[in-house]
Amino acid sequence: MKKTFLLLAACALMGTVCAQNVELKTFNDSASYAIGRDIFRNWEQQQLGIDARIAGQALIDAANGQSRFNDAQAFPLLQRFQQEYERRQQQLELQRNPVAKENAEKGEKYLKEISNNKSVYTTKSGLKYRKVKEGNGKRPTATDKVKVHYTGTLIDGTKFDSSIDRGEPITFPLNAVIPGWTEGLQLMDEGSKYILYIPYYLGYGTRDMGNIPPGSTLVFEVELLEINPEK
Repeated sequence: MKKTFLLLAACALMGTVCAQNVELKTFNDSASYAIGRDIFRNWEQQQLGIDARIAGQALIDAANGQSRFNDAQAFPLLQRFQQEYERRQQQLELQRNPVAKENAEKGEKYLKEISNNKSVYTTKSGLKYRKVKEGNGKRPTATDKVKVHYTGTLIDGTKFDSSIDRGEPITFPLNAVIPGWTEGLQLMDEGSKYILYIPYYLGYGTRDMGNIPPGSTLVFEVELLEINPEK
């Protein structure tokens, strides 16, 4: 049934003769077709830019136990796609939220200014970082847990959080935090300390987080203490 569902969904998404030739004999057959239809309509409404033919081929490949990507290859592609989609959505939200728009513009100006510093690096996503101390351990992956010390501030220097002030480092799965952290920590070797300059769309976006205003660019000094700690 799983294989049938995938094939039906793939055919529906591809919108080819294949879909027209499928016989819907049972309730599950009809439900499978309806799900494929709903997925495609949802993609259209959200203007995701997904090529339904390619997505349909991927479903057929998966149904046959094949794939052009393994999990390690697929994850960064999905992560980048999600980031770009969320960035587009947040840019639309800025037009409806003048406070977030003003903060985002201030952050953009700040990030442009620090880019003149040769010690500040920029990734494809727009994340900026500066190396304070190099470590000599391994680097985490997005599925690892990490133990870190950090201090977070706004671009005007206002401190909004600090594990150092609490006197206790924090441990968390790297794929369960804001995108700027997920990406930035994967650039660091165990034992290193970086400053991460996180644009609003890689942080909390246009949400109001209390002591973090909507549209805020965030600055984190982060020390990667340990990867996958036992406790």
